Amino acid sequence: MRQPPRYRLVVDVMVLMVRDDGRILLLRRAGAVYASGLLCPPGGHLEEHESVTAGALREVTEEVGVTIARRDLEFCHAIHHRSPEGEGRLGLVFTTQRWKGQPSIREPDKCSALIWADPTRPPADCVPYTAAVLQQYAGGGLLSEHGWPTGGAA
Repeated sequence: MRQPPRYRLVVDVMVLMVRDDGRILLLRRAGAVYASGLLCPPGGHLEEHESVTAGALREVTEEVGVTIARRDLEFCHAIHHRSPEGEGRLGLVFTTQRWKGQPSIREPDKCSALIWADPTRPPADCVPYTAAVLQQYAGGGLLSEHGWPTGGAA
């Protein structure tokens, strides 16, 4: 009997940079990118042969120019997301309260602003995927699902 193909999906990594006052850094996406004009934390998808922590650290450096020590990343949430196009994605979210450097826009073709936001009351113009993550993060949830026909955030 022929086995069905293995399920494969894109792995996203996100980093919630948390200031002493509890606010987190969000980037306003810009240009010809997915969700242009909306807010999300620093992050992106893994590259071939890259670990989740290496990907998270790379994305933060590429997008906002700060350096985070691996030991300062803490896993906080996983989200199984289905994009509007139906693509399955697994998002792994980390937090950090320590970094070196001042966050700045490093990819002006993809980001127009940096905003410090209260994760318990995220701005209305967050990427829906980000809003789902922040809702769960604020409530201490470790796992959620978003965009699937049977459910919303779990």
